[in-house]
Amino acid sequence: MKRVFHLPPKSHGSGGITFSWQKTIGNLIATTGSDQRLNIFDRHGEVKGELTLNGNCVGMDWNKDGDYLAVITDRSSIILLWDAHTLRTALSFLSWSAVGPQLAVGSTKGNLLLYNHSTSRKVPILGKHSRKIICGCWSAENLLALGSEDKTLTVSNSDGDTLKQTSLRDLPSLTQFSEMKSDERSGMGDNTVSCVIGGKTLFLYNLQDPENPVELAFQTRYGHIVDYRWYGDGYIMIGFSQGYFVIISTHMKEIGQELFQAQDHKNNLSSVAISTSLGRCASAGDDRVRIRDLNEPSDLVSIITLEDEKSVGRVEWTEDGQLLAVATPKGSLHIFLTKLPMLGVACQTRIAYLTSLLEVTLVDPVDTSVQAKNLSVEVEPTFIGLGPEHLAVGMNNRIWFHRISESGIVPQSSEEYLGTVTSVKLNSEYAAALFEGKVMLHVLEGESTGARDEERERRLFPDKSLGNMKITCHDLTPDFLIFGTDTGSVYFFYMEDWEFSHDIKHTCGIKKIFPNLYGTRLTDHMIPIPNFNARTMGAMWDQNFNDQNLFVTMTDVVVDAYYMEDAVEGPTCEHICTTKLPYDHSPLLLNGGQVFMHNQGGKLASMLLGSHSYLDSLDKLDELTVKEMQAMFNLAVKARRYKDAWILAEHMDSPERWSELAKATLTSLDIPLAIRLYREMGDVGMVMALQQIESHEDRNLLAGYASMFLEQFDLAQDLFLASSAPVAALDMRRDLLHWDSALQLAKALAPEEIPFISKEYAQQLEFTGDYVNALMHFEKGITRDPKHLDHDDACMAGIARVSLRLNDSKRGVAIATQSKNKFLKRDCAAILENMRQWQEAATLYEQAGFYDKAVAVYIRSKNLTKIGELLPYVSSPKLHLQYAKAREAEGRYRDAVEAYKTAKEWESVIRAVKVVRESGSVEGAKLVANFFIKLSDYSSAIQFLVMSKCLIEAFQLAQKHGQMETYADIIGEDGATTDDYLSIAKHFENDRNSYLAGKFYLLAGNYERALKHFFRVPYNDSGENKALDLAIEAAGRAQDEKLTNQLIEFLMMEDDRTGPKDAKYLFRLYMALKQFKEAARTAVIIAREEQNAGNYRVAHDLLFGMMQQLRGNSIRVPAELEASMLLLHSYIIARMHIRRGDHLAGARLLIRVAESISRFPAHVVPILTSTVVECQRSGLKASAFGYASMLVRPEYKDQVDLKLRKKIETIVRRPDKTELEDEQTPCPYCGTQMPSMELQCQQCRNNIPYCIVTGKHMLKGDFSYCPNCDFPALFSQLQR
Repeated sequence: MKRVFHLPPKSHGSGGITFSWQKTIGNLIATTGSDQRLNIFDRHGEVKGELTLNGNCVGMDWNKDGDYLAVITDRSSIILLWDAHTLRTALSFLSWSAVGPQLAVGSTKGNLLLYNHSTSRKVPILGKHSRKIICGCWSAENLLALGSEDKTLTVSNSDGDTLKQTSLRDLPSLTQFSEMKSDERSGMGDNTVSCVIGGKTLFLYNLQDPENPVELAFQTRYGHIVDYRWYGDGYIMIGFSQGYFVIISTHMKEIGQELFQAQDHKNNLSSVAISTSLGRCASAGDDRVRIRDLNEPSDLVSIITLEDEKSVGRVEWTEDGQLLAVATPKGSLHIFLTKLPMLGVACQTRIAYLTSLLEVTLVDPVDTSVQAKNLSVEVEPTFIGLGPEHLAVGMNNRIWFHRISESGIVPQSSEEYLGTVTSVKLNSEYAAALFEGKVMLHVLEGESTGARDEERERRLFPDKSLGNMKITCHDLTPDFLIFGTDTGSVYFFYMEDWEFSHDIKHTCGIKKIFPNLYGTRLTDHMIPIPNFNARTMGAMWDQNFNDQNLFVTMTDVVVDAYYMEDAVEGPTCEHICTTKLPYDHSPLLLNGGQVFMHNQGGKLASMLLGSHSYLDSLDKLDELTVKEMQAMFNLAVKARRYKDAWILAEHMDSPERWSELAKATLTSLDIPLAIRLYREMGDVGMVMALQQIESHEDRNLLAGYASMFLEQFDLAQDLFLASSAPVAALDMRRDLLHWDSALQLAKALAPEEIPFISKEYAQQLEFTGDYVNALMHFEKGITRDPKHLDHDDACMAGIARVSLRLNDSKRGVAIATQSKNKFLKRDCAAILENMRQWQEAATLYEQAGFYDKAVAVYIRSKNLTKIGELLPYVSSPKLHLQYAKAREAEGRYRDAVEAYKTAKEWESVIRAVKVVRESGSVEGAKLVANFFIKLSDYSSAIQFLVMSKCLIEAFQLAQKHGQMETYADIIGEDGATTDDYLSIAKHFENDRNSYLAGKFYLLAGNYERALKHFFRVPYNDSGENKALDLAIEAAGRAQDEKLTNQLIEFLMMEDDRTGPKDAKYLFRLYMALKQFKEAARTAVIIAREEQNAGNYRVAHDLLFGMMQQLRGNSIRVPAELEASMLLLHSYIIARMHIRRGDHLAGARLLIRVAESISRFPAHVVPILTSTVVECQRSGLKASAFGYASMLVRPEYKDQVDLKLRKKIETIVRRPDKTELEDEQTPCPYCGTQMPSMELQCQQCRNNIPYCIVTGKHMLKGDFSYCPNCDFPALFSQLQR
C-alpha cells in the first residue's frame, strides 16, 4: 500500500484530530484539531479551503452528494456550511440525510433542528429529548434515529415526528441504521437501529418488531466496544478495546454466534472501517492498521505500520475505496492509496498504466530488454492514450500529449476540446478524441508536413453528411479512423484520402469496437461469435504475428479465447477456451497467448490462456506421460499452434496424431505445412496431390480440393461450383462414382459428358441389379458419333445384357448375334443359360467359340448330334465322360469306350470292355495295359500290369523301357516278395543307384548291404537326407551292434566338402535303438545349437519331446536338459503373460532369462530391452536399472532401438533403486517361506518343480498336472 501524503501534528495542533471524507466523490477530506481551524485538502494533500472555528469541533458531516460540509463547535449554536463548489461558508447542519436535503442538529438540551437545504426551511423541535443528544444517524428511508443522555432512543421521520421510542439501560453511542436479516424478505430496507450501550453491549432495535429488541453482550476479555460497522447480508464487524475484532450475523438462526474472531492488536484497538467497493476491512490499533479480505476475514491482505507514531486513532476509507485516512491522537493525518483507478492502455506490445495518482508508467512486457519509462503528471488523469510514438493523458476537456523517445517521455503539446473527453486514440500521426458523442480527429503537433493542407489537419465527426447521430466508440489504426454510432453504423474513414471508404450497418447501437492489429477492412458478411458471454466488457486481439487471428473477450472474472480463420468452409470463429481471471485484474495486452493484466495495486501480472497453458511444459516433454502430451497436443491444434503440435507429435510418434495434425492444417488451408506433414508420414500420394493444388490462387478452388481430401464432399462441391473451375465438382463426383450428382452437374457444366457418365452409371446399376434404370441409361449413353464407336458398342452390349435380364430375349439375342464381340456373346449365353433357354445359349456359346460351354449346354438339351459335331473341339474330360455315359445308355458301346478313353476314365473303359468282351477284371487290366502300351504310356501300362498281378511282364517292360524307378515305386506301394525286392535292388545296384539299391535291400531284409549303399549316397547339409533316414531305420531293424557302430562312425565322420553330419541324425539313431540317455544328451546339444541360432520354439519342442520320451520309459531326466528346458519355457511363457497384460509375471520370468543371457546370443539386446521395459512398468526399478546399465555399454548401445534408447538412458541417469519384493510362498517339502520364483529351497536344499503356466515353484496345497503333457501346474492357474 502506497502513502500518498502525510500531515504532521503542527497542521492541527497537539492532541487528536477529527476528519471526514467527502461522500460519493472522495476527492476532499476535512480535518480539524486543537488549533480550532477547519482544513480542506484534496486527495493529493493540497489545501483547498481553510476556516477558523469559534471553538473545538464536536461534529462534522458531508451531505449525500458531497457538495456541502456541515460543522458544529462546542462554543456556538451556529452551524457552519462549506460549499465544495464555491469554497464559501453558509449556515448548515451536522448530520445530513442519506437520501434527502435535510440536516439534523441536536443540542445539549435535547432540542432538535431540521434544516432543509433545498428550501432553506428550518424546523425547530423542542424537547425531542430531555437531555443532551449525543448520537444520531439517518436511514436510507430518510428516518432519523437519535440517542440521548436521557438513555432513550427515538426514531423520527424527515419532518421530526417521533415514530418509535425505547428506553435503554445505559448511555447510547455509535448509532447506525441497517437491515437485520430474517427468513422472510422485507421490503422496508433499513429496518434496524443499532447502538452501543455503555460501551459493553450492542443493542439491535428492529422497527418491525419493536417489542423484542436484541441486546448482545460479549466476552469481558475483549474489553469495551470501540467501533462497529454493518456490511453485506446483515453482518456486523465489531472492534474492542483490547485489540479484538469479531464478526457476527444478525440472522435469528445465527444471532449470538461469533462467525470470526481475531486479535489484530496487542494493546488496544481504536477504530474499524469497511470498504464494500474494495472488499476490505481495516482495524486500527497500537501503531499500525491491519487490512483483511472482507469475504475471507482470515486472509490478512496488508499491514500499515506508522513508525513515527506510538498509537493510531480513527481510520476511514473514501466511498470508492481508493484512499484510506489514518489519524493519530497527536494530530497527524496519513493518507494512503489503497486502490488505484484501473487505468491502462496498450499499443502493439507496450503498455501505459497508472502506477500512482500522478504517475504513468510505460513498459514493454514482451521485450524485457526495453527499460520502463515513468511520466509524472500535474493532474490525476481520467483516461490514457498510447500510440506507436506518443503517450496522451487527460482529464475533463484537456489532453496532454507526450513524445516517447529512447531517453524518456517528453511533453509535446496539449489540446482542449469542446466537451468532456472520455477516451483518446493515437497512431503515429493523428489523435482522435471522443467527447459528448463526437470525435475530433487532428494531427499531432510536430507531425504535420508542409504538403498537408489545413483541411486535413483537423476534422470533427459526425459532420453534416452523416446526419444526427451520436458516436459511442472509436479507434485508430495506421490507416483508418473507425467509429461506431448509437444508430448501429460503423464507419471507416481513410485518412490517406481524407474520406470515408465504407461503412457497415447493424440493427442495434454500437457500444465498443476492437479492430485487429492491421485494421483490416470489413465486409457486410458477419460471423457470429459462439458461446458469447452476455457480461462481456471488452475484447483484445493477439499482437503476436503467429497468433494474429486469436482474440479474447473479457468479463470481470473470465476471458474467452476465440480463433478467427479463413478455413475450408469459409471465415469461421471458433471458441477455444475459457480462462479464469485473477481477482481484481484487468487485461490490457494479449501476446502469443499470454495475457498481461493491471491490478488495483498498480502492478502488472501475466497469465497464459488455457489453450496455451502447455507452453510452460514444452521444454520438458521427456518427463511427461503420453496422456499428458496428448492433452497438450489437443490444445496446440485447437490454438492453431501447428509447429508446437509437430514437436508433440514427434515425441508421441503416433500415426493417429500425425493424421490429425495433417487434417487440421488442411482445414486451415495451410497447404505448405500439410505437404511437409504428409511427407513426414510417408504418404506420397497426398504429397503429390497437394503439390498440384498448392499454386492455385482461386481460394474457393483451393478450399474445394482441401475439402475433398478431408472427405467433405458436399462442401467441396459447393466450393468448386463457386470457383473459377466448376467442372472440378463434376470430376470429383465421377471419381467417387456418385453418378446421380454427376449427371445433375453435367447438365449444367458439361452436357457433352452426359452419354459417358450415363454409360458408367448404367454399368453400376447393372451390377447392383437395377436393370430397368440401367437400360434407360445405356440407351442415353449412345452417341451415334463415329469418333466414339467403342463407347457405343459398350452401350449396345449393356442393352443386350439388360434386355435379356428383363426377359426381352428377342432384342438381346439379336444384338448379341449381330455383334462381333465374342465376350458379349459369352455373357449373353450365360444369362440365357441361367434362364434355362438352352438352345439360344448353346448357339451363342458356339458362335463365340466357347465349345466346352456349348457342349455342356447341348448335353442339357440332349442334342447328341450337335455334341458329336463339336466333340473334337472339346478338351474337358468331364464333358467327354458325360457324352460317354449318354452313348453307353443308348447301347453304342464302342463310341462309349472311345469317349471314356478320351476322358481317361479307365474303370469305365474296363467296364465297357467287359461288357463288349465279357471278360474278368484282370483281363480288363491287361486290356487297359495293352491299350497304354499302344499309346507308349509305359508308366500307366506298368501300373495296370502290377494291378493284374503280371509282375514278370511289368518287370520286363520296365527293364526294356527304362521305367525301373516307376516299377520300384509301384511295387513298393503294393508290396511284393523278398525275391522281387532283391531283383529290383540288384538292378539298381548294377545301375549304380545307391539310394534305390539300398532301399530295396532294406525291404528285402539285407541290412548290411543296404547300409553300404546308403553310405555311398552323397550327404547334403541343406535339407533332408532320405538315405540317412533309411540307414537309421535299417540299423534300428537290424539291432546289430556291429552295424550300429558302423553307422555311428559314419555319422561322426566329417566330410571335406560338407563338414560334419547334422546331430539330429545321431539323435534319431539313438531313439530308434531306444538308447534314451544318449538320445537325451544329443537332444541337449541340438537344442543348444537351435537356441544359439535364435530358434527357441524349435529347441523347446525338441527338449519337451525328449523329456516326454524319458518319462514314458521311466528314465530320469538329466539336470542339464531340465535347466535348458526351464530357460526356454520361461522365455516363451513370459511373452504370453505380457500379451495378456500380466506385466509383473512377465518381468519376473524375463529376469530369470536375463540372468543367463549368454544362452541367448542371437537376441541379447532385444531380451535385455524387453526386461528393462517390463521391470520399469511393473515397479521393479532396481532390476530395470541393472539391465539398463548393461544396455548402455558400448557393445550393446548402438543396437538398442532408437525409440527406447532415450528412455533407457534416462533410467540409468536418474536411477530409482526401489524394488517390488517377490511374493513369499511356502516350500512344498519343508514349508519354509521363500520367493515364489525361486526353484531351490535354501532350508531343505530340495529342487522344487515349477509351474508350466507361471514359472513359479509348486505349492503343496495347489498341486496338479496338465492333462495334455502331464507336467506340474498350479491348480488355481489351470482353472483360469
